[in-house]
Amino acid sequence: MIQNNFKTAIRNIKRHRFFSLINIFGLAIGLTVSLSIIMLVSDQFMYDRFNSKRDQIYRIDIENLDDNYMEMGDKYATAPMPLRDELKNGYTGIQEVVRFKKGFANSWIQFENNNLAIPLTGYFADAEVLNVFEYQLEYGNAQSALQNPFSVVLTKKAAKKLFNKENPIGETIAISDEGVYKVTGVLKEFKNKTHVNFEALASMSTVNSLSAKSGTYNELDDWQAAWNGWVYVQVTKDFKSAQLQDYLDAIQKKKYPHSKESIRIKFFTQMISEITPGEFLRNPIGPMLPWMFVYSLAGLSFIIVISSCFNFTNLSMAKSLSRAREIGVRKTFGAARIQLFFQFITESVVTAWMALILALVILVLFKPLVFNFSIARMLEWDWTVNYVIIIVFVLFATLVGIIAGLFPAVVLSGLQPSKVLRDIGNSKLFSRVGLRKVLIVIQFTFSLIFILTLIVINNQLSLFMKADHGFDMKNKISLKLSSTSFSAIKNEILKNSNIGDVSAASHLAASGTSYGSNFKVSSEKEWNYLDYYAVDEDYLKNMGIVLLNGRFFDPAAGDANRRFIVLNEEAVATLKLENATDLIGTHLLSNKDSLGYEIIGIVKNYNHQMLTSSIGPMALIYNPAEFSLLQVKYNGTYAAAAKSISEAWLKVNPQLKPEINDFESEVKMSYHFIFGDLVNLLFLITLISIAISSFGLLGMAVYATEARVKEIAIRKILGANNFTLIYLLSKSFLWLMLIAVILALPIAYIGNIIWLQTLAYHTSFNLEVVLSGIGILVGLMSLILFSQTIRARQIDPIKNLKSE
Repeated sequence: MIQNNFKTAIRNIKRHRFFSLINIFGLAIGLTVSLSIIMLVSDQFMYDRFNSKRDQIYRIDIENLDDNYMEMGDKYATAPMPLRDELKNGYTGIQEVVRFKKGFANSWIQFENNNLAIPLTGYFADAEVLNVFEYQLEYGNAQSALQNPFSVVLTKKAAKKLFNKENPIGETIAISDEGVYKVTGVLKEFKNKTHVNFEALASMSTVNSLSAKSGTYNELDDWQAAWNGWVYVQVTKDFKSAQLQDYLDAIQKKKYPHSKESIRIKFFTQMISEITPGEFLRNPIGPMLPWMFVYSLAGLSFIIVISSCFNFTNLSMAKSLSRAREIGVRKTFGAARIQLFFQFITESVVTAWMALILALVILVLFKPLVFNFSIARMLEWDWTVNYVIIIVFVLFATLVGIIAGLFPAVVLSGLQPSKVLRDIGNSKLFSRVGLRKVLIVIQFTFSLIFILTLIVINNQLSLFMKADHGFDMKNKISLKLSSTSFSAIKNEILKNSNIGDVSAASHLAASGTSYGSNFKVSSEKEWNYLDYYAVDEDYLKNMGIVLLNGRFFDPAAGDANRRFIVLNEEAVATLKLENATDLIGTHLLSNKDSLGYEIIGIVKNYNHQMLTSSIGPMALIYNPAEFSLLQVKYNGTYAAAAKSISEAWLKVNPQLKPEINDFESEVKMSYHFIFGDLVNLLFLITLISIAISSFGLLGMAVYATEARVKEIAIRKILGANNFTLIYLLSKSFLWLMLIAVILALPIAYIGNIIWLQTLAYHTSFNLEVVLSGIGILVGLMSLILFSQTIRARQIDPIKNLKSE
């Protein structure tokens, strides 16, 4: 029976080639999207599953409880560094506690006594990290590799990149002006995925040495520094996570009292196998996929697959006129309903398998395009196909085939021979207002929603790209200092005639990052959180920012500027200084510095953060220790200015390669990363949705024309003109599109308004967007319908009526 069903299925697919191709292409498109998402999610589920102790290892995360510090309720993957010793020395059931810390190396490193510069990423780490995370060494001793200060362990890939020898143990590398690190270990190459992303690990004891050398405070002992490191706890096998949470709650009460002088945070835990996919947290240590993203992808996959299934259902019901008599004859000769049901399901599944083969071909062809997305590179997406994935693909395609063919199989197998053989036209199955028209409306609705959303997001990206941030971005270069003396390189760059002015800063404005601290007027009790940038005396001139009151930092004052502070208008309002008669000269205290600052100036508000946020309170301070880049204003061409900067850099720091970027491009890079990828991705999704809808409409239009060939021939004989024929064939579909427009507009409007309202500066969902979206949809669908009206015009009445 099964063999006969497959033979009959293949025969029917061949007999109805056109409709079968439409079904196969439609299902293939839906399967391509779904298979891509299956591969992505399955790839993310491989993170940290290789660790045999994964059920015993937890990351300690924090939630901000202070409405004056950062955003209240924000959750972070980081934790304070002293938590390690507190847990290890004061609580039972804790087997090991290890930390990773930011700050090791820079964007570039160089060999000792060598002019080469090679990028390297990494962290400071405790010696026990290798054991807890089961990182095996190919060279070196795992027990001692990260014990001594200025020791470094490299991945095998990084070791190959840095050294031209099999075993680099004992070799040294210089990390800017931090010191010389000795290679004490090389990790074995492994293909397992881990959420901790690094090329090198330096010993945590190095942090103590660097702190002692520079005379700065040590973050390893600072409970207030909760944002620059990650803490992992390995517990004993019989230990319960609830008990660990009790420990953390006790530490929280002891170390973070309800005081304005202290940050207020709450600890919570994540098992490492639940980090990705997992809850979205700020400051992740490596790639992770939030559950919300997984749910969104699953929803997208469902919409597209269901839309493809709608096509199959639509065309199967449309073909039912020709299949009905077949069913009637087969039932007359004794065929049971269950036999016919499985026959139709088999045809649907075979079609889905053919679509699966085509989908795999499309996946291979589009792989380079998909992997070009920033999010694919960020998540280190890997399309690894194994026998498990193949089985999942086949099962998924089979399920799709069953779903697509279920309704037609139930309906068609239930037809009564006496009715379909006597008067098929009066059957309710073939009424004008039926399920197939509802399905077409749903497809059109989805397509229009995607089109309108794509237009809105593209308009939003255009707004960000063209918006005035309140400072000058033109003809400017950003230069990473990489621990190079800012004054030395600044003075050398200024010797060039094509350089206008140069300023040092801690962060690139409006790029989404800044420093921050709690400030208060010395006479007040309430603290307020302000973003701040460390800048030099030329910052205002370089940025073109307006000084409203007072003065800026004095070039002749040198380090005396460190006691001064400049506020923006929003900071003045936040600190409740608007009506102060002696605003200039008021003293502020910072929870980072007990000496305080004197207000010397007020600048006009400008967007120091991304345009997704409104202008918040911020301050400018003078602190050369926090400078990380130079902003170079130039005359002439970018190429000539970059050459002048490179030559100046070579004189000051010949051992290090300069990192030169266009200032405006750097500022807008974040918008491109978020919204550029979103536009490209949504364009692809919209294209897929339109393609599926177009296939369905084309099939229905072809069938409508074929079913009315004799009617068209008679109307031609009676004198009907081309316009009448076009109206006759198109009016029902145009009504369906009108209904889809009525349904899609409120859904698209509400959906887009919700996310637009989360942005401080946003575009609008206006009449222009609506008309553009409707115009695109109607234009595309009209082309499909017009192709069939041309075909109708070519119908020969004599040829089609000669047998009547």
